[in-house]
Amino acid sequence: MLLEEDPSTLISHTTQNFNIEPDRNAVSRVAESLSTLQQARDLRLRESETNLKKLARTLNTLQSQHQEVTSSHSSAEHASLISRLDTQKFRVAKNVSDLEMETERLQTQLAEMQARLQELELQGVDGGDGTIAQTTGEGNGNGNGNGYGGWNGGGGMRSVEDEVLLRLKVYRSLGIEIEREEQDGEFTRAVVRNDRRGDVCVVNVDRHRFSRFFYANYFWQTL
Repeated sequence: MLLEEDPSTLISHTTQNFNIEPDRNAVSRVAESLSTLQQARDLRLRESETNLKKLARTLNTLQSQHQEVTSSHSSAEHASLISRLDTQKFRVAKNVSDLEMETERLQTQLAEMQARLQELELQGVDGGDGTIAQTTGEGNGNGNGNGYGGWNGGGGMRSVEDEVLLRLKVYRSLGIEIEREEQDGEFTRAVVRNDRRGDVCVVNVDRHRFSRFFYANYFWQTL
């Protein structure tokens, strides 16, 4: 029965019964996706080529700089420079250590000399008071005998008093005020002021209990 029909009619009915439109749409979408992927691939490929060229130029520049540095640098000279600098460093460190030791020694010597100077100055002040009293007594005795002796005694007394006042002025410039008792006129009290620390120290001087060297050293330590 099929053979009795027209072949063209059969082909037409067969074509109509097959639904190929969805397949055609799918093929179109696949083709579009492939085209998009190809474009993206080409774009990334061009970007990669551009970056590769930039990196190549950077590499050439760095290689040139490295060659220049390498050609101008000598390992032997570098080692010699390092050795020389190390030697200088150790020499400087030794000199610094020696200077610190010498400074400590000189500071100790200075403190001893200052203490000795203070002791001698204190001895001079004590001796000056006794000299003043002795000179005053001699002047009064000579004055009773004649006028010339009294005038000579007064001149000697003024000289000793000037010396004592000068010593007291030096002490005052250092921040030390020495006070004497009103009864016997001996120096028995010292007020030591330290302007840097804002301290005031009052020291009662007892020559029978402590030596002059002890007081002189204590004064310098307080200052």
